[in-house]
Amino acid sequence: MNLFFRMLYVLLASAFRPRLPAGHATSEMTLMTFPNDLDINLHVNNGRYLTLCDLNRVDLFIRSGLAKVMIKKGWMPVVVEHTMQYRKSLGVFTKFKLSTEVSHWDEKFFFMTHRFTLNEKIIAEGTSKGAVRGKNGVIAPQEVIAAVLADRGLL
Repeated sequence: MNLFFRMLYVLLASAFRPRLPAGHATSEMTLMTFPNDLDINLHVNNGRYLTLCDLNRVDLFIRSGLAKVMIKKGWMPVVVEHTMQYRKSLGVFTKFKLSTEVSHWDEKFFFMTHRFTLNEKIIAEGTSKGAVRGKNGVIAPQEVIAAVLADRGLL
């Protein structure tokens, strides 16, 4: 429940933001930390960074058209690996930028880079490896991208 309002914000805002290309794309969002993001050291909890990356991926899925295709085809996104390096702390009520870039893919996985920045300085940076799963297993990234392009009438 603690991320309900943020998710609602992302769902609504993404619908009005510019479209992103299928495949190589970068989603940027400006967010603010709230008291429920903090741990006992009064900085953003390490797990919250990963959750915020999830929200940024939702923005990317909606704006690229992938969310629409996944709903139509009964596909679902899964993160199979995520790493994060923390360089500085984010305190309460701090505005920061979060970007997620789909950098590349292979025959099975998409690879993404996530950056949290404050005043152009990197606060945290990480990578994730994700896949799109269908009823019969993992859908090849090339097939996913082709489906998004076809849905957009570009293929």
